[in-house]
Formats: sequence, C-alpha cells, structure tokens
Amino acid sequence: MSAKDDKDCGHHEDDYQQFLRRLGIVLLILIIIVGIIIFIVWAVLRPSKPHFILQDVTVFGLNASVTPNLLSLDLQVTISSRNPNDRIGIYYLTMDVYGAYRGQQVTLPTLLPSTYQGHRDVVVWSPFLSGDAVPVAPDVAMSLQQDRNVGAVLFNVKIDGQVKWKVGTWISGRYHLNVNCPAFIKFGNPDRAIAIGSAMKFQIVQSCNVEV
Repeated sequence: MSAKDDKDCGHHEDDYQQFLRRLGIVLLILIIIVGIIIFIVWAVLRPSKPHFILQDVTVFGLNASVTPNLLSLDLQVTISSRNPNDRIGIYYLTMDVYGAYRGQQVTLPTLLPSTYQGHRDVVVWSPFLSGDAVPVAPDVAMSLQQDRNVGAVLFNVKIDGQVKWKVGTWISGRYHLNVNCPAFIKFGNPDRAIAIGSAMKFQIVQSCNVEV
C-alpha cells in the first residue's frame, strides 16, 4: 500500500469519527429538547393526586383474644377514587389494600385489579379483607376488646400501590401511591348500620389521605 493510500484511509477514518461526533451531538440535542417539552407540559398541566373516599365497611366477623393475643377479622370495604385532572389520565398498578389497627396490619393484603382512569373519571373497588388468628401485640388485643366494649373501633384501610400518569400519548414512570382511610365504626349506633344477614354494613363516607 502506497503512502497516498495510507493518507486516504486516515482521512476517511477522520471523517467517520467526525460524523459520529456530530450524530451524537444531534441526538443529545434532540433528547434535551424532548425533555424540555415534557417538563413544560408537565409543569403546565400540574397533575393533581387522585381523591380517595372510603364509602362503607361491612363487618362479617371481628374477634380478639388475649391468651394468646390473636385477632380475627373479616371485612368488605367500598373505596372510590376520583381523578380530578382535566387532561391527565391515571394508570393504577399493583394496588394492595389491607386493614390495620393501631398501626399493625391485621389482614392479608388483597390485590386490586389494575385499571386506567380517564379524565374526571371515578373508579370503585369493593375488596374483601380478612385475617384469621393474626398474632398481635398484647396491648393491641386488649385495646380492641376495650374498644368493642365502648362500642366504637377505629380501623385504617390502607392501599400500597403504584401509578403512572398519562398525558396525550406520553406515559410517565412509576410513582409510589400510599392511601390511608380511617374507618371509625360505631357498633353501638344502629342508625349508622344496615344488617345484612349476620353481617353489619356501616356507611362511612370518609375522605382518605393520599400521598404520591
């Protein structure tokens, strides 16, 4: 190979490297522009978190023992979620709902079906929550017995899940969703309950705390 051929080969390699650098710069600029557009759209729309409401709680069974410290609970709850956004949809993913009492989980988690919620739409779930002979701290079992004797028990219905936001054709990454719905059940107030066989259905209509 002559010196001229070596020079031409080196020139072509320089051109190719320069082309790759320019292509990389163009791609980087495009990525930055797309990111800026997405940020502007996101900032303008400013998605609001969904509004959750605990509609009612049906108690099928509730028992606690102190020797040993066990709690058994069977509930069905009705929870609604409203999307307050005009232009943003919400994908609900891997939504686990469970019952808690005095900070301790007392039912197994129930997986809610994944769903898409359009603009201003309302979604309603009615999952069953149950825990059979769940070991609890001694003070938890004693407190539940005392609350039952008084005629009022404060449970918490909690949701641990993930959501995605949808703006036009763009879909965001996953965001952690925490929902806490206080359920103040007054067993001693028959006016707030409906007998369904051996079960009691309590109308709650309580707003929930939502963190995204």
